[in-house]
Amino acid sequence: MPLRRRHDKLAALPRDPRADDYPMPAVPYGWYAVLRSAELRPGRVVSLHYFGRALVAFRGADGRPAVRDAHCPHYGAHLGAGGKVVDGTVECPFHGWRFGPDGRCVQAPFAHRVPKVSLGGFPVREHSGLVFVHAGPDDPSWEVPEIPEAASRRFARPIDDTCRARIHVQEMRENIVDESHFHFIHGQSEPLVQDWRPDGPFAEARGRIRRRVLGRDIDNTFDAFMYGPGVMVVRTHGPVLSLTAVALTTPVDERTSEMRMLYYIRKPARFPFLTPALKAVFRTQALGEVREELRIWDHKIHRPHPVLLPHEQGIKALRRWYAQFYPPGLPLAPSRDLTSPAGTRGSGPPGSDQA
Repeated sequence: MPLRRRHDKLAALPRDPRADDYPMPAVPYGWYAVLRSAELRPGRVVSLHYFGRALVAFRGADGRPAVRDAHCPHYGAHLGAGGKVVDGTVECPFHGWRFGPDGRCVQAPFAHRVPKVSLGGFPVREHSGLVFVHAGPDDPSWEVPEIPEAASRRFARPIDDTCRARIHVQEMRENIVDESHFHFIHGQSEPLVQDWRPDGPFAEARGRIRRRVLGRDIDNTFDAFMYGPGVMVVRTHGPVLSLTAVALTTPVDERTSEMRMLYYIRKPARFPFLTPALKAVFRTQALGEVREELRIWDHKIHRPHPVLLPHEQGIKALRRWYAQFYPPGLPLAPSRDLTSPAGTRGSGPPGSDQA
């Protein structure tokens, strides 16, 4: 069956209600990118919707970004629907109340005293051409490091690809450690072999990708650096193409997640004029594969106990690491794998068969 027909047929499938059933909270605690810096121009109010909340972003008088709840506490107007930035504050379009970057009301026309009300919001950081917010009950205890490719002249302007799927952000991240899918989706000749290294809220996965591109065998190494639940930087190095993929996964609501990919292609040192051609080839080869994954994600269900083959260790390892971004006390679900008799646990050390 042609690929397009298969995709159309999949999109028309009835949706199983279990596809929206997850045992973990929709928003793991950590940093998420909600905007590229260039999308938040001074004097502009930008409407957003993440974490199941209507939000607005704007820049204060000092140029720093703020991300606050969108609805005015006075009478409920949406500050992004006609609101404007005035002297570094966001002004409500309905009654003119103004709120500073910290969310506090600083002006209410006709009021004898400024009401002691505030817009909820998030801690914000801006670097690497991105605006990050921190979701969680406590102040941030770690930071996303700067991404040097975003400012390096050795890399071309990024290919920016954004899409949404009915899937939890954790499962979007599990994709990078799903060894077997690299054969069926990405053309690797055999399942991926990876080196997994967790380090607190950070983790690294290293490996090699061998595949055919335009009739030529390509052998690339990659390093995937994970910074909490929402930011991953994958650096791929090879004889033909080297690039850095910044994968930004952000919860939209209880059912939907967004994946924004920024692909920074390294300019060939001796032939920089070939960069547009490399970008065109990459778009042709890679973006279609991402869309195929999204269509599959849209209809898959969460398996707390996946039946894993002996070589499939990455999902279990990532789930153990990812658990730290949820409220304490959530149980870790054991995974079956085929190294043990069906229905029994492995014989490794305590916790070794936990996903």
